[in-house]
Amino acid sequence: MVDESKYELLFKVNSPKDIRDYDTAQLKTLCSEIRQYMVDVISQVGGHFGGGLGTVELTVALHKVFNTPEDQLVWDTGHQAYPHKIITGRRDKLKTIRKFKGISGFLKRSESEYDAFGAGHASTSISAAVGMAEAFKVKGIERKAIAVIGDGAMTGGMAYEAMNNSGVRKSNLIVVLNDNNMSIAPNVWQISNYFTEMISHPEYNKFKGAIWDLTGKLDNFGDRLRRVAARLESGIKAVITPGMLFEALGFRYFGPVNGHNIGQLVKLFEHIKPLNGPILVHAITEKGKGYKPAEGHVQRLHASTPFDKITGQAHKKDGPVAYTKIFGDTLVDIVKENKNVVGITAAMPDGTGLSRLSKEFPKNYYDVGIAEEHAVTFAAGLATQGVKPVVAIYSSFLQRGFDQIIHDVALQKLNVAFILDRAGLVGADGPTHHGTFDLTYLRLIPDIVIMAPKDEAELRNMVYTSVEYNDGPIALRYPRGNALGVKLEEDFGLIPIGKAETLREGTDVAILAIGSMVDYALKSANLLEESGIHASVINMRFVKPLDTDLLDDIHKRFDKIVTIEENSIVGGFGSAILEYYNDNKYKNNILKLGLPDKFVDHGTQTELHKMLGLDPSGIFEKIKMFYLGHKIPKGVVA
Repeated sequence: MVDESKYELLFKVNSPKDIRDYDTAQLKTLCSEIRQYMVDVISQVGGHFGGGLGTVELTVALHKVFNTPEDQLVWDTGHQAYPHKIITGRRDKLKTIRKFKGISGFLKRSESEYDAFGAGHASTSISAAVGMAEAFKVKGIERKAIAVIGDGAMTGGMAYEAMNNSGVRKSNLIVVLNDNNMSIAPNVWQISNYFTEMISHPEYNKFKGAIWDLTGKLDNFGDRLRRVAARLESGIKAVITPGMLFEALGFRYFGPVNGHNIGQLVKLFEHIKPLNGPILVHAITEKGKGYKPAEGHVQRLHASTPFDKITGQAHKKDGPVAYTKIFGDTLVDIVKENKNVVGITAAMPDGTGLSRLSKEFPKNYYDVGIAEEHAVTFAAGLATQGVKPVVAIYSSFLQRGFDQIIHDVALQKLNVAFILDRAGLVGADGPTHHGTFDLTYLRLIPDIVIMAPKDEAELRNMVYTSVEYNDGPIALRYPRGNALGVKLEEDFGLIPIGKAETLREGTDVAILAIGSMVDYALKSANLLEESGIHASVINMRFVKPLDTDLLDDIHKRFDKIVTIEENSIVGGFGSAILEYYNDNKYKNNILKLGLPDKFVDHGTQTELHKMLGLDPSGIFEKIKMFYLGHKIPKGVVA
């Protein structure tokens, strides 16, 4: 896959210890080779790309100066850490990244001792590093905790909560702000670089400590001198650096520094390594650095399927349009007719399909940054004034706004529509991104409507229905990937709230399916038919409210009932059916199929469905055993 002979140093580096004697020239060569290796491998296998190209020098400098893995290096988020994986013993496994049974695309504690903290969602690193620093203090251990945060993660409020706490605690940690124009991006001035080098130098800090000791012995006069000196230092920093905010939070600020100057980075980290208290290093980097097709295209090559190394263009795949694009186009069509509708994303305009809305109707589009909690309450505020917010957030990311959905939206019965992309198993991004809990965590909220489409045509009508619904919050979930290829109508149709539809009539068993599992249910019913078992297939469409009239009818006509969902088996759609039947003292035999009560690893959706027995053939086998009265082996039912 890769010609090792063209790499002078990279294949000699099997752990960070191997680079700690390298001089600046060797480090520069290594950085160049890491970039080339990433291009060679990721162009063939796909993965997160631009962020990692921007952190090469930061990664190498940190591992050279600090004693990892004893010193704890926390990444925020893990998609910036491909260079980290490469020099911590996983170089040869990079070709398996995000593949079934391969290494994770994010940080994973069980994968390497160098992965100090699992990182899939943003804005967590500083909180984790503060905890580590305080743990070292409790245990009397001399170690460093270093958080590398960037690629938009500083837009998340959790980062500032952690910094505030760290400033109060005077925690011994270092925060490296990887500023790649996705968070904050001041100019890099030579005077600022000079000032940063000056205030980080050991002699300066030794002199400052001596002055502090001397003035401490001068009673009131010394206190006044200290206040003047502190104001002078902070005043200079405020004038020639953007560090005033961080200083106010209790951090000593160093920067901005050129995040691609390996010599400067090593010197700076060596200077600040012995300092105590919270420290923030502000490094300016370029996302996609060193690969022309990625430079200046921070979104397009943030992550990619396999692509052409020369052009950077992803290899085209045939097939129907993605659900995400259909949602985005649908919302644009709705906004054309109703300017009272707005779309909200939490830093994922492309991922959630809102990029077209942002271009065609910028006044109806909001990107709040990586701040899902704010997105939900912001939407609630809009709704109080009669605006109809459509909040488009990945299923797993909306978990962060759970409290706000309950207290700020549902409790006040505000008309907010939640559109959950990536519901179910998402594939290569793995357990941090699988949308396996939304039916469970939303279903317990009073007065919320929850629905899922069987195909893209129903998706369009459900989006329209969610916008037209004005009796409280409503949520719509759909899977990642291409739709089914059914014909789309130009006009919209309202879907009656809480009403299911029967897609196939049968006499032996009733299959109740929701969302992405409806198509699988129909395919498994065809297999059952070939075995002489005649199944009815019902597209339930709604998890809340349920179509109780239809459920009552099914109770009377079928002894055996199967529920299928691409959600955790705990507390989801199947549980809702069981609860209803139990409350009404119905005695039907029910088989509940869904995702297991565990975190599912990464792999393609097809591979994972097959592994879990939740593909059409696996569903067929389980329903056949259930119908025939055979005991299904333990662990087989997902």
